[in-house]
Amino acid sequence: MPATQRFLNYLEFEKRFSAHTVLSYRKDLEQFTSFLKNQFEFETPELATSPMIRTWLVHLKEARAEARTINRKLSTLRSFYKFCMRNALVKKNPLYNINAVKTPKRLPIFVEGEKMDKLLEGDFQLVGEESRGYIEGFEGLRDKVIFELFYYTGMRVSELVGLTRSSFDEGAQTLKVLGKRNKERIIPMAPEMVEMFKQYLNELEKEQYAAGSPAIFFTPKGTPATRQYIYKVVNKYMGTVTTLKKKSPHVLRHTFATHMLNNGAPINDIKEILGHASLAATQVYTHNTIEKLKEVYRKAGLRKEE
Repeated sequence: MPATQRFLNYLEFEKRFSAHTVLSYRKDLEQFTSFLKNQFEFETPELATSPMIRTWLVHLKEARAEARTINRKLSTLRSFYKFCMRNALVKKNPLYNINAVKTPKRLPIFVEGEKMDKLLEGDFQLVGEESRGYIEGFEGLRDKVIFELFYYTGMRVSELVGLTRSSFDEGAQTLKVLGKRNKERIIPMAPEMVEMFKQYLNELEKEQYAAGSPAIFFTPKGTPATRQYIYKVVNKYMGTVTTLKKKSPHVLRHTFATHMLNNGAPINDIKEILGHASLAATQVYTHNTIEKLKEVYRKAGLRKEE
């Protein structure tokens, strides 16, 4: 069995990475392997040399790949070669003296409070609809619940798609989600969110296609909603209130974290709700809070006396 396939099996069956994560690793390794074949007529990526890898990085830069993308691919190779070293497939790690590409610091993108309120309250106009707000009926209720879950819990799109009826604990007013690396965590729900979620589940029971399936969210065709479908739903509604270039579920996750910090929530509590492995991942949102304070300072007209 090729070393790359052994590595992917290790990620899937021993590390228990999600299918989405394993697919990402697979694509990076396939791209690297294809480059080695085309550039060097070399078909054993585990035996690639440092110069070969450096040439690949130059190729990616010339193709105008973003620094974050290059570093992610480099991270894939690091994991692959560590696996090869542990399993005696190579004697030397070719990435030993290759550093990550410097990336510019970017603040998380988020939706402003007033615009988010419009989404939550249904104060918007969808293209092709005569009335304002969410469309009538079950589909509109489903879409509103999706937005409320993203904004009031900060969950990832994969976590939302993975929700089942058993995820909801009405008595405890919580949702159990399965996060990265199959780590479970409990997310608290506000009483209003609980009531809306109960209403949605009651309406869901009336839909024939829901019978026999543990899923919570479905497409109009009656199939369980995928990540791609949820993205389209979010993009459609966000486009009515914001001109942000990126309109995705992850922007709503950023929005949740930023608004929580701006309203005084302890950063450690936000870390636990988001399911971050380290506080460093959560601290990036403090930069948005600092920018808000700077804006308040500018609007107040405060300046140092001459």
